[in-house]
Amino acid sequence: MRIGAIVTRIMQQMIRDKRTLALLFFAPLLVLSLMYFVFNSNEPEMTLVVSNGPASIIEKLEEADFDVIEKNDFSIASLKDEKYDGWLAFHETQLKLTLLNDDPSTAKALKMKLSQVLQPEQSAMMKLTTDYVYGDENTAIFDIFSPMLTGFFVFFFVFLITGIALLKERTSGTLERLLATPIKRSEIVAGYMIGYGLFAFIQTTIIVLFGVYVLDIVHVGSIWLVLLINIIVALVSLSLGALLSSFAASEFQMMQFIPLVIVPQIFFSGIFPLDNMVEWLQNIGRIMPLYYAADALNGVMYKGYSFSEILADLTVLACFALVFITLNIVSLKKYRSL
Repeated sequence: MRIGAIVTRIMQQMIRDKRTLALLFFAPLLVLSLMYFVFNSNEPEMTLVVSNGPASIIEKLEEADFDVIEKNDFSIASLKDEKYDGWLAFHETQLKLTLLNDDPSTAKALKMKLSQVLQPEQSAMMKLTTDYVYGDENTAIFDIFSPMLTGFFVFFFVFLITGIALLKERTSGTLERLLATPIKRSEIVAGYMIGYGLFAFIQTTIIVLFGVYVLDIVHVGSIWLVLLINIIVALVSLSLGALLSSFAASEFQMMQFIPLVIVPQIFFSGIFPLDNMVEWLQNIGRIMPLYYAADALNGVMYKGYSFSEILADLTVLACFALVFITLNIVSLKKYRSL
């Protein structure tokens, strides 16, 4: 009887908590669906630029399912701009392959497949030589993921810690007491952003420096740009955590946002090639802050991009932060209209 009473009370609580029920049944379906579409994406088609190539070789490459693009007037700068997988240049005395290597697994697969296609011809030519635009032949797939992981951990921990901290501010009555004063809503949000932002800044700096100098995560570009990107990521996460905390009544409900807000972004942070996904899934990825953070971090840490080359990503991230901060100010209207 007493056990039954406990079971009945728990069931009644769960039925009244519509948000928990929705998360319990909806979130697993969402994550499972994303995994299905991501892992069932089309295999990437290898794009290979060929310069001065014989017609017989080009025909063999096309038969081997290469997407062959014939361009005699081509350069490494063009390879980087167009983001083709590789460039095969035929000369009288040599055969030179230049791999973009922005995805080491694709680069290795292209080189192996190309060697098989060219095997009969190489006896009459100089041995195939290979150069790399990014990295080298020893570049591992983790070298591509590691820059993105720094941004993810900054985003995740700032979101979690500040969201719960701000929730406590509200549930303990501190926010209500602040709203009882003449202080403006925008001033409250600014104060919280700066106050918690200082600790987010310290946390971000520790994560980045530990990853780069202790774990030896690859970083070709400026460490200052890496810090700048992650600080903006922390600001986005801080403002988003503050916004969502206003919709949670407890720490448990705050944790419920993780599978809805954090987990989906993992799939669009560059760990899985977005270009191989269906178009509608790519469009979803482009409204995720971590998509732009990962693109900027990968550009600086792995490809050595400059500030101007990541400015577009930084601008989008700053816009995300501005939108979330504005929504934070608006959300305080339900507590006070000043």
